[in-house]
Amino acid sequence: MKNVWFKTTLALAVSAISTHSLGNGIAINEQSVSGMGTAFAGRASAAQDASTLYGNPAGLAKLKRTEVIAGMAMIDAKVDIDHSSAATSEGDMVPLASVPFGYIATPLNEDWHFGLGLYVPYALISDYEKGFGGRYKGQYSKVQVITLQPTLSYQINDRVSVGFGPTFNKIDGKLTSKLDNSAVGGTGDTDINIKGDDTAVGYNVGVLVDVTDKLAWGLTYHSKVDYTLEGRTKVSGGDGLTALFNGQYDAQLDFTTPESVDTSVTYKLDDKWTLYGGATWTRWSRLQAIIVENQGTPAGLLDEVSEELKWKDTWGFAVGTSYQLNPQWVLRTGFAIDAAPTANDNRTVRIPVGNRKVFSLGAGWSPTADMTIDVAYSYLRENEAKVNQEATELAGVEIAPGYSATYNNSAHGLGAQVTYRF
Repeated sequence: MKNVWFKTTLALAVSAISTHSLGNGIAINEQSVSGMGTAFAGRASAAQDASTLYGNPAGLAKLKRTEVIAGMAMIDAKVDIDHSSAATSEGDMVPLASVPFGYIATPLNEDWHFGLGLYVPYALISDYEKGFGGRYKGQYSKVQVITLQPTLSYQINDRVSVGFGPTFNKIDGKLTSKLDNSAVGGTGDTDINIKGDDTAVGYNVGVLVDVTDKLAWGLTYHSKVDYTLEGRTKVSGGDGLTALFNGQYDAQLDFTTPESVDTSVTYKLDDKWTLYGGATWTRWSRLQAIIVENQGTPAGLLDEVSEELKWKDTWGFAVGTSYQLNPQWVLRTGFAIDAAPTANDNRTVRIPVGNRKVFSLGAGWSPTADMTIDVAYSYLRENEAKVNQEATELAGVEIAPGYSATYNNSAHGLGAQVTYRF
């Protein structure tokens, strides 16, 4: 019994790693608007500005002056739900979301550079309607990770630089869903509300090589980060059999964000055109199962709950180009494909993602040598994604109905950043 009643609550914990952004799975890409314009092709090799601190720490060695960047991306997602097993299943459950970031980088001497970045690597907000037919599998989710990254880069010689930065990460979130009281002699729904947070340390490391005067190659490794989220699980509104579980319990969840490897090339075709290409591998297979531990539950029935995810490793690919129109203006475009780590057999209403295609446009305007304003627009479209979650039972009684539907997801992204040099 302890492993079936709480599956709905467990799904909340799983949702802490979901997002509707321009990245797939748990990751979001909106740490740079100059990179957004080329669909993040060349992220590990371009070193266009101080935002390279995230894309490739070694790229700081390319910056000749002190730079300060402030920026933000806005994500407007659209979700169409079709072929639902429930009468009420409206889409557009993702509110307009903002993703801020900021960087500062400065040369210490000819060989050493220092930088400091503040950005959001993972984020989620979803808010289904109150009567959503899949509310027993997920209702509301708000989770975010904020990362502070101090970084050093070193210029080994005229061709090769390396960089390293520890990451200090803060994760917190609020997640809710419901149980059906009518199935156990009650009325209405039971509300399940989870809150938790943690801080953890990881690191990013990179190498950047000028293969020729025109061709640059970069490689960046983003480490895994181990979290132990601590907080509380609150159960309220229980009626009938579920009333036994009304109360508040200490909760703990061990969770690891996966490592990733990003490699790319940048080729300067001539004084006007620059070409970019890149690939990213992410070790999603770390997410095979989630275990939630609770304390003080009735008769210890819900002290430990586990559920399989069976996610798989994925590759993402991107190509892009930029055109230097004149000394003040640069124009950018790019295209990316990004595979989903989840499939029809294990997709949930909180993570209804499919394989993605992203098209981007961008521009950079430098009114003076000291300032650049970058803007970018991206359109994301996913392949049709099917959700088919089974019912949850308690002592042979269905208390959380199953849910199935087809999701068609898309999103518009708009970003702007200002870079000031001195």
